[in-house]
Amino acid sequence: MWEMNVATIALYHFVRIENLPELRVKLKAKCAEWGLKGTILIAPEGINSFLFGEMEKLEAFRSYIQTELGITRQLNWKVNPCLHSPFMRMLVKIKKEIIPMGDPEIRPDEWTAPYIQPVELKKWLDENRNVILLDTRNDYEIAVGTFKGAKDLGISHFRDFNRATDQLPEEAKEQPIVTFCTGGIRCEKAAALMIKKGYKNVYQLDGGILKYFEDCQDAHYDGQCFVFDWRLAVDGQLNPQSDQPRERPVGTEGRHKAEGF
Repeated sequence: MWEMNVATIALYHFVRIENLPELRVKLKAKCAEWGLKGTILIAPEGINSFLFGEMEKLEAFRSYIQTELGITRQLNWKVNPCLHSPFMRMLVKIKKEIIPMGDPEIRPDEWTAPYIQPVELKKWLDENRNVILLDTRNDYEIAVGTFKGAKDLGISHFRDFNRATDQLPEEAKEQPIVTFCTGGIRCEKAAALMIKKGYKNVYQLDGGILKYFEDCQDAHYDGQCFVFDWRLAVDGQLNPQSDQPRERPVGTEGRHKAEGF
């Protein structure tokens, strides 16, 4: 059990949000009050946040978000215990989308594909089931590691995912497909898009690769999982490639942290 009182968290939720400028002011004030650093994206479709601070204050942030946005269940998040903040300041940005796809009909707060739990996916792979593992991440992330036999669409930005799915064979529409990403957020949209395009048996890996590592370590996985912070990547036991804050890897400049989850 982690005994330090500071950590980095990643939290997202798709929920309809109105009056974004007012919410931005409130969030900036609360984060300043709690001494948090990081980035929060808000859009009509939801919220995506990467924050560093004391665990007590991060818990307060999560509770505040639930209340302010009228979310009835406790929000899931990813907690990375660390001594050093990977963030220099606190930013709250208003965006058109928290994960850019460019298709306004994709609304994960209203509908998306069912989830498959990591242990269930591992069971499928142990049994060598006929399933397409569809990596929804960018090419430079996939180069660090991915599931064995996973389909790489060769995209450099998630905005290209929609177009890239056209390269899949027509018979794939009848096969089981499991979409996956780092922590789940991109698959909320990717899996919904696949259903919209006529794929009949689509699932999304609940919690993404990071949750799979928590539950199943690196079974059926080659390499590490790229992450958008000072750790650079983590292995199947969630050990970081780097243990000190540093610049983001060469080639990822300008990539927004929101894509890392």
